[in-house]
Amino acid sequence: MDNWEKRVEDCLLQVREKTDFVPKAALILGSGLGALADEITCVESISYKEINGFPVSTVAGHKGRFVLGYIGEMPVIIMQGRVHYYEGYPMPEVVLPIRLMRRMGAEILFLTNAAGGINPTFSPGDFMMISDQISSFVPSPLIGPNVEAWGMRFPSMDTVYDKKLCGILKDTAQRLGIPLKQGVYLQTTGPNYESVAEVKMFGKLGADAVGMSTAAEAIAAKHMGMRICGISCISNMAGGTSENPLTHEEVNAIANKAAPQFKKLVKEAIIRMAEERF
Repeated sequence: MDNWEKRVEDCLLQVREKTDFVPKAALILGSGLGALADEITCVESISYKEINGFPVSTVAGHKGRFVLGYIGEMPVIIMQGRVHYYEGYPMPEVVLPIRLMRRMGAEILFLTNAAGGINPTFSPGDFMMISDQISSFVPSPLIGPNVEAWGMRFPSMDTVYDKKLCGILKDTAQRLGIPLKQGVYLQTTGPNYESVAEVKMFGKLGADAVGMSTAAEAIAAKHMGMRICGISCISNMAGGTSENPLTHEEVNAIANKAAPQFKKLVKEAIIRMAEERF
Protein backbone atom coordinates (compact mmCIF):
# COMPACT_ATOMS: atom_id res chain seq x y z
CA MET A 1 0.00 0.00 0.00
CA ASP A 2 1.25 3.47 -0.86
CA ASN A 3 2.22 5.77 2.00
CA TRP A 4 -0.34 8.45 1.21
CA GLU A 5 0.95 10.89 3.82
CA LYS A 6 4.40 10.77 2.25
CA ARG A 7 2.87 11.18 -1.24
CA VAL A 8 1.01 14.30 -0.12
CA GLU A 9 4.04 15.76 1.64
CA ASP A 10 6.23 15.10 -1.41
CA CYS A 11 3.70 16.91 -3.59
CA LEU A 12 3.59 19.78 -1.10
CA LEU A 13 7.38 20.17 -1.19
CA GLN A 14 7.32 20.35 -4.99
CA VAL A 15 4.54 22.96 -4.96
CA ARG A 16 6.43 25.02 -2.36
CA GLU A 17 9.45 25.06 -4.67
CA LYS A 18 7.25 26.89 -7.18
CA THR A 19 5.20 29.18 -4.92
CA ASP A 20 4.72 30.23 -1.31
CA PHE A 21 1.10 31.29 -1.99
CA VAL A 22 -1.26 30.33 0.85
CA PRO A 23 -4.90 29.86 -0.23
CA LYS A 24 -7.83 30.33 2.10
CA ALA A 25 -10.36 28.57 -0.14
CA ALA A 26 -10.05 25.65 -2.55
CA LEU A 27 -12.38 25.48 -5.54
CA ILE A 28 -12.90 22.43 -7.75
CA LEU A 29 -14.34 23.30 -11.15
CA GLY A 30 -16.78 20.82 -12.68
CA SER A 31 -17.86 20.48 -16.31
CA GLY A 32 -18.58 23.83 -17.94
CA LEU A 33 -16.89 25.90 -15.23
CA GLY A 34 -13.26 25.55 -16.28
CA ALA A 35 -13.12 29.05 -17.78
CA LEU A 36 -13.66 30.59 -14.33
CA ALA A 37 -10.00 29.91 -13.59
CA ASP A 38 -9.06 32.24 -16.45
CA GLU A 39 -11.07 35.12 -14.97
CA ILE A 40 -9.41 35.46 -11.56
CA THR A 41 -6.45 37.60 -10.53
CA CYS A 42 -3.86 34.92 -11.19
CA VAL A 43 -0.63 34.65 -9.19
CA GLU A 44 0.59 31.26 -10.36
CA SER A 45 -0.52 28.21 -12.34
CA ILE A 46 0.90 24.73 -11.96
CA SER A 47 0.18 21.83 -14.29
CA TYR A 48 -0.56 18.57 -12.52
CA LYS A 49 2.10 16.99 -14.73
CA GLU A 50 4.72 19.22 -13.11
CA ILE A 51 4.14 17.51 -9.74
CA ASN A 52 5.69 14.05 -9.52
CA GLY A 53 3.32 11.59 -7.88
CA PHE A 54 0.23 13.70 -8.53
CA PRO A 55 -2.71 12.04 -10.35
CA VAL A 56 -3.47 13.47 -13.78
CA SER A 57 -6.99 13.64 -15.20
CA THR A 58 -7.57 11.70 -18.43
CA VAL A 59 -10.98 13.27 -19.16
CA ALA A 60 -11.18 15.26 -22.40
CA GLY A 61 -11.69 18.98 -21.83
CA HIS A 62 -10.08 19.05 -18.36
CA LYS A 63 -6.97 21.27 -18.46
CA GLY A 64 -5.41 19.56 -15.48
CA ARG A 65 -3.80 22.37 -13.53
CA PHE A 66 -3.90 24.39 -10.33
CA VAL A 67 -4.57 28.11 -10.67
CA LEU A 68 -3.66 30.23 -7.65
CA GLY A 69 -4.82 33.80 -7.16
CA TYR A 70 -7.59 35.99 -5.84
CA ILE A 71 -11.36 36.22 -6.24
CA GLY A 72 -12.06 39.58 -4.67
CA GLU A 73 -10.05 39.53 -1.44
CA MET A 74 -10.16 35.75 -1.12
CA PRO A 75 -6.89 33.89 -1.83
CA VAL A 76 -7.94 30.76 -3.71
CA ILE A 77 -6.51 27.64 -5.26
CA ILE A 78 -8.56 26.34 -8.16
CA MET A 79 -8.52 22.85 -9.60
CA GLN A 80 -9.12 23.23 -13.32
CA GLY A 81 -10.00 19.59 -13.86
CA ARG A 82 -10.45 16.88 -11.22
CA VAL A 83 -9.52 13.22 -10.99
CA HIS A 84 -12.30 10.61 -10.99
CA TYR A 85 -12.48 7.14 -9.48
CA TYR A 86 -13.64 5.72 -12.83
CA GLU A 87 -10.31 6.68 -14.40
CA GLY A 88 -8.77 3.77 -12.50
CA TYR A 89 -7.14 5.60 -9.61
CA PRO A 90 -7.56 4.17 -6.10
CA MET A 91 -9.80 6.35 -3.95
CA PRO A 92 -6.99 7.71 -1.73
CA GLU A 93 -5.34 8.98 -4.91
CA VAL A 94 -8.59 10.55 -6.13
CA VAL A 95 -8.68 12.69 -2.97
CA LEU A 96 -4.93 13.37 -2.86
CA PRO A 97 -5.54 16.85 -4.37
CA ILE A 98 -7.89 17.66 -1.48
CA ARG A 99 -5.23 16.61 1.01
CA LEU A 100 -2.63 18.71 -0.79
CA MET A 101 -4.77 21.85 -0.93
CA ARG A 102 -5.54 21.53 2.77
CA ARG A 103 -1.82 21.18 3.56
CA MET A 104 -1.21 24.33 1.51
CA GLY A 105 -3.51 26.19 3.87
CA ALA A 106 -7.01 26.01 2.41
CA GLU A 107 -9.73 26.02 5.07
CA ILE A 108 -12.79 26.10 2.80
CA LEU A 109 -13.60 23.61 0.02
CA PHE A 110 -16.07 24.77 -2.64
CA LEU A 111 -17.16 21.81 -4.78
CA THR A 112 -18.89 22.12 -8.15
CA ASN A 113 -20.02 19.50 -10.64
CA ALA A 114 -22.38 18.64 -13.44
CA ALA A 115 -25.01 16.17 -12.24
CA GLY A 116 -28.02 14.24 -13.42
CA GLY A 117 -31.33 15.35 -11.97
CA ILE A 118 -33.41 12.75 -10.13
CA ASN A 119 -35.86 15.07 -8.39
CA PRO A 120 -38.80 15.40 -10.82
CA THR A 121 -39.08 19.13 -10.09
CA PHE A 122 -35.57 19.70 -11.53
CA SER A 123 -34.82 20.64 -15.13
CA PRO A 124 -31.57 20.75 -17.13
CA GLY A 125 -29.81 24.04 -16.41
CA ASP A 126 -30.99 24.26 -12.79
CA PHE A 127 -28.50 24.83 -9.97
CA MET A 128 -28.69 22.72 -6.81
CA MET A 129 -26.94 23.62 -3.60
CA ILE A 130 -25.77 20.36 -2.03
CA SER A 131 -27.34 20.05 1.41
CA ASP A 132 -26.18 16.48 2.08
CA GLN A 133 -24.79 13.49 0.25
CA ILE A 134 -24.93 9.71 -0.21
CA SER A 135 -21.54 8.09 -0.71
CA SER A 136 -22.52 4.48 -0.07
CA PHE A 137 -21.97 3.43 -3.71
CA VAL A 138 -18.25 4.27 -3.78
CA PRO A 139 -15.40 3.19 -1.47
CA SER A 140 -14.63 5.57 1.38
CA PRO A 141 -11.37 7.48 0.86
CA LEU A 142 -10.64 6.86 4.55
CA ILE A 143 -10.24 3.08 4.18
CA GLY A 144 -6.80 1.95 5.30
CA PRO A 145 -4.42 3.19 7.99
CA ASN A 146 -5.53 6.50 9.46
CA VAL A 147 -3.16 9.45 9.36
CA GLU A 148 -3.67 11.04 12.77
CA ALA A 149 -2.14 14.31 11.59
CA TRP A 150 -4.98 14.60 9.08
CA GLY A 151 -7.93 13.72 11.27
CA MET A 152 -9.58 11.23 13.60
CA ARG A 153 -10.17 7.58 12.73
CA PHE A 154 -13.99 7.85 12.80
CA PRO A 155 -14.97 11.37 11.73
CA SER A 156 -18.61 12.41 11.97
CA MET A 157 -20.45 13.10 8.71
CA ASP A 158 -23.67 14.49 10.18
CA THR A 159 -22.89 18.01 8.91
CA VAL A 160 -20.68 17.57 5.84
CA TYR A 161 -21.90 20.81 4.23
CA ASP A 162 -21.28 23.86 6.41
CA LYS A 163 -24.52 25.62 7.35
CA LYS A 164 -23.01 29.11 7.34
CA LEU A 165 -21.43 28.61 3.92
CA CYS A 166 -24.72 27.21 2.60
CA GLY A 167 -26.47 30.28 3.99
CA ILE A 168 -24.09 32.50 2.01
CA LEU A 169 -24.80 30.51 -1.16
CA LYS A 170 -28.55 30.89 -0.73
CA ASP A 171 -28.33 34.59 0.10
CA THR A 172 -25.98 35.29 -2.81
CA ALA A 173 -28.25 33.48 -5.27
CA GLN A 174 -31.24 35.46 -4.02
CA ARG A 175 -29.38 38.76 -4.38
CA LEU A 176 -28.34 37.89 -7.93
CA GLY A 177 -31.81 36.66 -8.87
CA ILE A 178 -30.45 33.21 -9.73
CA PRO A 179 -32.81 30.36 -8.79
CA LEU A 180 -31.04 27.93 -6.48
CA LYS A 181 -32.60 24.62 -5.54
CA GLN A 182 -31.18 22.41 -2.84
CA GLY A 183 -30.95 18.69 -2.37
CA VAL A 184 -28.98 15.52 -1.74
CA TYR A 185 -26.17 14.49 -4.09
CA LEU A 186 -25.36 10.80 -4.66
CA GLN A 187 -22.02 9.63 -6.07
CA THR A 188 -21.64 6.51 -8.21
CA THR A 189 -18.42 5.04 -9.56
CA GLY A 190 -19.19 5.71 -13.25
CA PRO A 191 -18.18 5.88 -16.01
CA ASN A 192 -21.47 4.38 -17.23
CA TYR A 193 -24.61 6.38 -16.65
CA GLU A 194 -27.35 5.01 -14.41
CA SER A 195 -29.96 2.45 -15.44
CA VAL A 196 -33.67 3.22 -15.15
CA ALA A 197 -33.99 0.94 -12.13
CA GLU A 198 -30.97 2.55 -10.44
CA VAL A 199 -32.41 6.03 -10.85
CA LYS A 200 -35.66 4.86 -9.28
CA MET A 201 -33.72 3.31 -6.40
CA PHE A 202 -31.61 6.44 -5.85
CA GLY A 203 -34.75 8.55 -5.72
CA LYS A 204 -36.31 6.29 -3.12
CA LEU A 205 -33.12 6.55 -1.06
CA GLY A 206 -33.51 10.31 -0.96
CA ALA A 207 -31.16 11.48 -3.72
CA ASP A 208 -32.07 14.55 -5.76
CA ALA A 209 -29.08 14.41 -8.12
CA VAL A 210 -26.44 11.89 -9.13
CA GLY A 211 -22.89 12.16 -10.43
CA MET A 212 -19.45 10.57 -10.49
CA SER A 213 -17.45 12.81 -8.15
CA THR A 214 -17.71 15.17 -5.17
CA ALA A 215 -18.94 13.01 -2.25
CA ALA A 216 -15.60 11.27 -1.68
CA GLU A 217 -13.80 14.62 -1.98
CA ALA A 218 -16.10 16.05 0.68
CA ILE A 219 -15.37 13.12 3.02
CA ALA A 220 -11.61 13.67 2.74
CA ALA A 221 -12.03 17.39 3.32
CA LYS A 222 -14.26 16.84 6.34
CA HIS A 223 -11.71 14.38 7.72
CA MET A 224 -9.11 17.15 7.60
CA GLY A 225 -11.34 19.74 9.24
CA MET A 226 -12.27 21.80 6.19
CA ARG A 227 -15.54 23.69 5.85
CA ILE A 228 -17.40 22.53 2.75
CA CYS A 229 -20.06 23.80 0.39
CA GLY A 230 -21.08 22.70 -3.08
CA ILE A 231 -23.28 23.39 -6.09
CA SER A 232 -24.36 21.00 -8.83
CA CYS A 233 -25.38 22.16 -12.27
CA ILE A 234 -28.21 19.87 -13.35
CA SER A 235 -26.90 19.23 -16.84
CA ASN A 236 -29.41 16.50 -17.70
CA MET A 237 -32.11 14.37 -16.20
CA ALA A 238 -30.62 11.13 -14.92
CA GLY A 239 -30.49 8.04 -17.14
CA GLY A 240 -33.87 6.64 -18.09
CA THR A 241 -35.87 9.75 -17.15
CA SER A 242 -35.78 11.29 -20.64
CA GLU A 243 -36.85 9.94 -24.03
CA ASN A 244 -33.38 9.89 -25.62
CA PRO A 245 -30.27 8.00 -24.41
CA LEU A 246 -27.94 10.21 -22.37
CA THR A 247 -24.61 11.28 -23.89
CA HIS A 248 -21.50 13.03 -22.59
CA GLU A 249 -21.94 15.66 -25.30
CA GLU A 250 -25.41 16.50 -23.97
CA VAL A 251 -24.04 16.92 -20.46
CA ASN A 252 -21.29 19.27 -21.65
CA ALA A 253 -23.66 21.30 -23.84
CA ILE A 254 -26.06 22.08 -21.00
CA ALA A 255 -23.21 22.75 -18.55
CA ASN A 256 -21.60 25.17 -20.99
CA LYS A 257 -24.91 26.96 -21.56
CA ALA A 258 -25.41 27.42 -17.82
CA ALA A 259 -21.79 28.40 -17.21
CA PRO A 260 -22.15 32.23 -17.26
CA GLN A 261 -24.69 32.27 -14.42
CA PHE A 262 -22.90 29.47 -12.63
CA LYS A 263 -19.60 31.40 -12.69
CA LYS A 264 -21.29 34.57 -11.50
CA LEU A 265 -22.88 32.77 -8.56
CA VAL A 266 -19.65 31.04 -7.55
CA LYS A 267 -17.52 34.20 -7.77
CA GLU A 268 -19.97 36.36 -5.83
CA ALA A 269 -20.40 33.70 -3.15
CA ILE A 270 -16.62 33.47 -2.64
CA ILE A 271 -16.37 37.26 -2.41
CA ARG A 272 -19.07 37.16 0.28
CA MET A 273 -17.18 34.43 2.13
CA ALA A 274 -14.08 36.64 2.20
CA GLU A 275 -16.15 39.51 3.60
CA GLU A 276 -17.38 37.25 6.41
CA ARG A 277 -13.72 36.75 7.43
CA PHE A 278 -13.95 33.12 8.47
